[in-house]
Amino acid sequence: MAGRNGRTVRDLRRANRAIVLQRLYFDGPLSRFELGPATGLSSGSVSNVVADLLADGVLEEAGSVGSDGGRPRTLLRVAPAGGHMIGVDVGETRVRVELFDIALTELARTEKLLGPEGYEVDVVVGHIRDAVTEVLTAAGIAPERLLGVGIGVPGIVERTPDRGAVVHGQTIGWDAVALESLLRERCDLPPTVPYFIDNGARTLGQAEMWFGAGRGARSAIVVLFGSGVGACVVTPEAEDGRAVEGGHLTVRVGGRRCRCGALGCLEAYAGAQGLLERWRERGGRAPDGSGQESALTALIADPGARALLDETAEYIGAGLADLINLFQPERILIGGWAGLRLGPALLPGIRRHAAAYALRYPAERVTIDLGGLGPDAVTVGAAVLPLADFFAHGGSRAAPAPESPRPAWQTALEERAPR
Repeated sequence: MAGRNGRTVRDLRRANRAIVLQRLYFDGPLSRFELGPATGLSSGSVSNVVADLLADGVLEEAGSVGSDGGRPRTLLRVAPAGGHMIGVDVGETRVRVELFDIALTELARTEKLLGPEGYEVDVVVGHIRDAVTEVLTAAGIAPERLLGVGIGVPGIVERTPDRGAVVHGQTIGWDAVALESLLRERCDLPPTVPYFIDNGARTLGQAEMWFGAGRGARSAIVVLFGSGVGACVVTPEAEDGRAVEGGHLTVRVGGRRCRCGALGCLEAYAGAQGLLERWRERGGRAPDGSGQESALTALIADPGARALLDETAEYIGAGLADLINLFQPERILIGGWAGLRLGPALLPGIRRHAAAYALRYPAERVTIDLGGLGPDAVTVGAAVLPLADFFAHGGSRAAPAPESPRPAWQTALEERAPR
């Protein structure tokens, strides 16, 4: 039965379960008495919801606390073993896969290095398939226990009704790759396990806003610096964040050619690949056989690279100023493996140049800092995607959509078609 606003009793029950779950997850353990004012629900609603969630194994008791003159109150928390999530980071040099419980305790992890073939689609899909099997086996978790698999990828992710998530990764050579369909075909997971595929910068932003330096902010921009550059924008209108191609802001007209093919992109100057190319052009040299990560460490330690780093801080500051003027965030957080390595050396210059290039009013109201979760944050954020969906469904696994019967007219036309 639907009410005047179109919401059914089932909708209301699911919403109440979601409220209780999220409050306990972020602020628990709490007693039933504390949950009332914390959620705005009546004591009767709290009791009913808690009873349901306990019966479903989503909540568990976590000790008790004394009360003024009464019986001790039982504390409740979200049960860590109530479900499991896999987070996948399709990075520049490796595919990292981690298995978590609901409390985001890491249960198993593995990495698959990307060889000379780089982002070849079949190789990446094979790495994800093998790594998912490995972490489930290592932890002894049945695939049916998964709330979902979250995957952070480079590029723009399109949602399609027939092929699921399709990745447009121009800088890595992915042209409309139906990644979700490929994974469903090749991974040994039940069809009931959902995939949540999104831009890696958004998964980083999700992690920072839930658990890191973004907690408590109503608006923020989380910028991922790796081989390339991406960003996630969180606003009151888009609380879950949305990915933006911040690395392809033009910071120099007619400038260096970016991996995307355009000229003057921020990524061509501040992404690890572009920055290392500029260093080599000026005579810098990394140790033989070093990858991007060790080469960037050598660049930062090179006294002769000081001018290059100062110049890079100005490019980053100018790019962030564009984002400040467009979105007026409370916070900007710099993350990703390259951002975290460059941050200590560049942050003062980035702040100074961002303030100089941005409009004064929004620039005076934003803070620019490093992210708080370290280089694994993309994987954690990817795992948060199925967890957030689980909470949104009130702690129930989303049932697969039933197949719709084929319309009679379609069958009739096919029968009449010439053979």
